[in-house]
Amino acid sequence: MAVSNPPLPTTLSEVLQAHPREREAVRFGGRWATYGDLQQAASQAAAVAWHRWGVRPGDRVAWLGANHLAQLALLFGLARIGAILLPLNFRLAPAEWQALLAQCSPRHLVHGPDWAVQARDLAGRCDIAAHAAADLQWADAPAPPGHGAGEAAVLIVHTSGTTGGPKGAVHTQANLLANMRIASSVQAMDASDTVLTVLPLFHVGGLCIQTLPALYAGARVILHARFGADDALTCIGADKPTLTLQVPATLKAMIEHPLWQGTDLSSLRAIWAGSSMLPTPLIEAIHARGVPLCNVYGATESGPFSIALGPDQARDKVGSCGWPVPGVEVMPGAAHGDAVEMLLRGPNVVARYWPEVAAVDAQGWFATGDLGQQEADGSWRIVGRARDLIISGGENIHPAEIEQALALHPAVAECAAFGIADAHWGELVAVAVVLHPGARATEADLLAHLQQRLARFKLPRRWLWLEALPKTALGKVRRAVLAATLPPP
Repeated sequence: MAVSNPPLPTTLSEVLQAHPREREAVRFGGRWATYGDLQQAASQAAAVAWHRWGVRPGDRVAWLGANHLAQLALLFGLARIGAILLPLNFRLAPAEWQALLAQCSPRHLVHGPDWAVQARDLAGRCDIAAHAAADLQWADAPAPPGHGAGEAAVLIVHTSGTTGGPKGAVHTQANLLANMRIASSVQAMDASDTVLTVLPLFHVGGLCIQTLPALYAGARVILHARFGADDALTCIGADKPTLTLQVPATLKAMIEHPLWQGTDLSSLRAIWAGSSMLPTPLIEAIHARGVPLCNVYGATESGPFSIALGPDQARDKVGSCGWPVPGVEVMPGAAHGDAVEMLLRGPNVVARYWPEVAAVDAQGWFATGDLGQQEADGSWRIVGRARDLIISGGENIHPAEIEQALALHPAVAECAAFGIADAHWGELVAVAVVLHPGARATEADLLAHLQQRLARFKLPRRWLWLEALPKTALGKVRRAVLAATLPPP
């Protein structure tokens, strides 16, 4: 007798209902919440928003705070009533928060336990109501109405705003569900997995690459309020997660931590990294411990699970982002020398920015702004951003080429290549360098290192020595700031 598969969820509420209520779902603050607990918390949040706050379909509710179980409950609760969560990047300045609230006009602001002062000040300046996360609890709450639907907007996540102001990508429930389905399938997640989440949930990386897909698959999530290398390594050794998502900065912090060599990593079947380009030394350090370092490429607008390098190819395709995931198409756009701008299309790609600005063209293609090279086997390698391309003497130079070569020098902790205007060449290659503490290297040392690896026209002409690279709140290097910092010749 044939066994029919259960229907796929069409709303976020159905994701939680698909699993046994007694199964452990999220551990936060040392306590496990079951899938039943999370359903109840989401239902209470929906009831509070609807009955007490007057939130209606299409209304926005902002969240300010570190990772918290209440943030997940609020997302699922707002989804039930057709409302929208606006998570704020807690690393921004108050003026930046105020600008985002002015753009999206939420009716309410919910804050985490340690953010009451900032939230009340922000709410006062924006003339909205502020509530503590604890206010989302309501014993014996009347059932909220079910207005959530697949096509309804449920999440606004802002881009990093490296050029111009940040834009709010509007994710529908269908977008999130498609990403959850894709991400859980590609990572082969099932109910036996335990995912360690340490990256911030205000960004699609921390929320959508593993956390929501794990709940879609019925897996367990260990949620940390913030990343700490010691906490992450202690958790890996003691709690034996099977998967975790990191970025280059957190990987570097763990590898350099005294606990790194003594931590048992055997429970991890893979570490995934949310980054278009991973420094080779980081990859080698992880692989040396016997764990495959996988990569996922995407954007705030694409869910972000779009191109992935899985564990079976991780060791053979160092530096690659992998192949387009099932359901997502990649098309070459405008050529930039030997690279092309990458265009994405798929069910996880948002259609608009808030309020009604198109994010895709008439055929549904999203222009990423990233430059990639497709290899003969169909895999993709990211070489930089279109706007970061350096054109010197008519030659196209990708900053990533220089950065990847320079990162191999043992004295270099971080580096960033960028272009500066030059009357003769159009642009000259410049590079900012951060050395490891106690390390020493001169311009001549690093030039000699690069001369063995790069063509002469790609070699830096100007050098900037810094203690830290200027970055956005999401960790992207601010190359325009570097160019402005460099004194004229």
